[in-house]
Amino acid sequence: QAQQAKFLSDVENELEELAVTIAQAKKMVELIKGAATKERERVEKLFAEASEVLATFQKEVASFIEDGERSMLGEAEADLRWKEERRAKLAQCKQNLENVPSTDTIYFLQEFQALKVAMEENLSPALSFQNELNFTKCTQAVGAVKDVLSAACKNQWDHLQGKGIDGLSFQETEEGLSGDQSREGWGDFLLFPSSSLCPFLPHTVAFIIDLDSDTADKFIQLFGTKGAKRVLCPIPYPESPTRFINCEQVLGVNLMNRGNYYWEVELIDGWVSIGVIAEDFDPRESYNRGRLGRNEKSCCLQWNGQNYVAWFGGFESVIQQPFFHTIGVFLEYSEKALTFYGVKDSKMTCLQQLKVSHFAKGQFDPFQNKINHQFASLFLCKLKPAFFLESVDAHLQIGPLKKDCVSVLKRR
Repeated sequence: QAQQAKFLSDVENELEELAVTIAQAKKMVELIKGAATKERERVEKLFAEASEVLATFQKEVASFIEDGERSMLGEAEADLRWKEERRAKLAQCKQNLENVPSTDTIYFLQEFQALKVAMEENLSPALSFQNELNFTKCTQAVGAVKDVLSAACKNQWDHLQGKGIDGLSFQETEEGLSGDQSREGWGDFLLFPSSSLCPFLPHTVAFIIDLDSDTADKFIQLFGTKGAKRVLCPIPYPESPTRFINCEQVLGVNLMNRGNYYWEVELIDGWVSIGVIAEDFDPRESYNRGRLGRNEKSCCLQWNGQNYVAWFGGFESVIQQPFFHTIGVFLEYSEKALTFYGVKDSKMTCLQQLKVSHFAKGQFDPFQNKINHQFASLFLCKLKPAFFLESVDAHLQIGPLKKDCVSVLKRR
């Protein structure tokens, strides 16, 4: 009977986990469908706008050629007419002179004088376009535009195929970021270009996190790979060298070491800290040193039941903002910055940005001073998403992402 009860309990837990993951899967399906539809509409609109820009440029270039041709042709034709008329006049004067009888000296002198006057007439002015026809530069300009478009299209296509990070292929990038991690882990990444105008800008990765059961403290119960709750009774997890033993913490599976990443966390209950931690952090550290933000290898945003507090290196900064159920985390490697957002109805409120900055003379903030001296070194490490469930029954859920928020970050 005890075995049957335990088996039924396991089945119930499995059913509960499946219900959670099914709900998340349904949300993800709808998210993908909605994102694909909206992306398709935006792409069609951008192609139409690009076609309009090219059509307008084509009309402008054609008009430039026509104007140049009209202006220069008028000048060239006038010059041609003058030369033809001069030649005809000189030829006629010469013919008249040759037709004068040799005995008629007076008539000869008259025709000779007429020919001399015709020869001494002023020449036509020099053409203004003798050196270069201005509209012949159009080919060079249009060729340059074609080359830029070709390069941009190829570069963006490489990005779409997964070759967009430092020229590496998708597989090489995966190996560089995740070591021996399987390709399945990369199935949870969505790439969003941070600018549609320049193919060389960094990309934002909408980071869909899976919690790593091998890191979960024994007082943390996981619900699938997305939910975590602190419990009173320890869970008999198997031994693992990456498991926290003194702090009720759990990490995400995937590594981050370049580019930009964004993820969201739902705060369901209790005191929760959300942040990042260096991959090589020792999970056996004491409680005082092992907690997120109480060392130089991690930082976090904490909800303590009354306020949000940012932590790094044992220093804190209290944030005067109302409670948000959804917290967005934006990690920027190129900027060496970590920003926490309160998310509500797809609107984002910046709660705190951790980034090196310089103070005006006479000002001093211990928290920012700590950031200025040691925060940048954190980005020399491979980082993982990290979570600390501080109070009993503290409960959090990962994602799903709000695509509107990712669009906001793309525009910033």
